[in-house]
Amino acid sequence: MGLITSLLGLPLAPVRGVIWLSEVIQDQVEGQLRDPAALSGELEDIDRAAEEGRLTEEERTRAQQAVLDRVTGIDRKE
Repeated sequence: MGLITSLLGLPLAPVRGVIWLSEVIQDQVEGQLRDPAALSGELEDIDRAAEEGRLTEEERTRAQQAVLDRVTGIDRKE
């Protein structure tokens, strides 16, 4: 029974591989989005841009809030 099931399921192997790969990629992306070092670097970049005058204080606050919302999982719609 196992051999027949394996042979009949063989055409689905590429689909299973794509699903597995997409799950691995999703896990990696989520890990990077929540990585403390990456978040700290992103917040430092925002501060640096504001100090250089590339961002207004309002834009700085919104950018910082977006990073914090991403960490906490809050989805704010404006």
